[in-house]
Amino acid sequence: MSEVSASIVAYCDYDEVCAAVRSILADTAAPRFTLYVIDNASPDGCGARLAATDFGDSRVKLKCLPENIGFGKGHNSVLSELKSDVHFILNPDILLSKGQNTLQSLADWLLSQPGAVMATPQLYYPDGRIQHLPRRKPTPWLLLARQLAPRLGGVFARADAHYTMQDEDLTAPRRIEFCTGSFMAVRTDVLKGFGGFDEGYFMYVEDADITQKALQKGGVYLAPQFGAVHAWHRDPMRDAGKFMLQLKSMARYFARWGPGRGSV
Repeated sequence: MSEVSASIVAYCDYDEVCAAVRSILADTAAPRFTLYVIDNASPDGCGARLAATDFGDSRVKLKCLPENIGFGKGHNSVLSELKSDVHFILNPDILLSKGQNTLQSLADWLLSQPGAVMATPQLYYPDGRIQHLPRRKPTPWLLLARQLAPRLGGVFARADAHYTMQDEDLTAPRRIEFCTGSFMAVRTDVLKGFGGFDEGYFMYVEDADITQKALQKGGVYLAPQFGAVHAWHRDPMRDAGKFMLQLKSMARYFARWGPGRGSV
């Protein structure tokens, strides 16, 4: 049985973080499991409240950062401590169902696939609807369409459906070109080998970047036989400042990887 670890970077919303932590602990039976909860200097006191919370499980390790260093850098802050075979990058709005042993099962599956280095399960909204998160490699047009599709529909919605592979059969495990940062499993040796996330991204698009780094090492997969609930707040759609931050991250991504088309 493989050894598993996971990390959550928290920024405010203590109740949501606690719900995620408790669901992960309840569903993960393995004693050789470490869940790192990293508070990114939450201004609402989330870190202090987490520090005062007894989850009743020694597998939880809390790290309260003195400043908000961003999503990727927050996850990287525990990279040197990892001793697992597979490490999970999880959002604080993820919920697992008790009794599924999702992390252990997905980790074992990933390690059983020749050449596989990264995988994601099928994610669902709290009401049970499927989230279309496996994607083709980004292009500037596809990222623009993704932002405009919910408001304008039409050609943007059709492009977004293509980007999120809704024209493909996603009911069985298959290779993908973009693994969501909401829930990704990565072989720990590979993750440490390329140094985790690019810390030049503060937030947004860093998951597309790390997927491209993973693809240089092996296969990246959707594994829909495993599932989890993801609240998916989609903040850039409601916040102009965060939208501008996303545009900055897009510019960094395309400067490195180019605007070319994907191959899936």
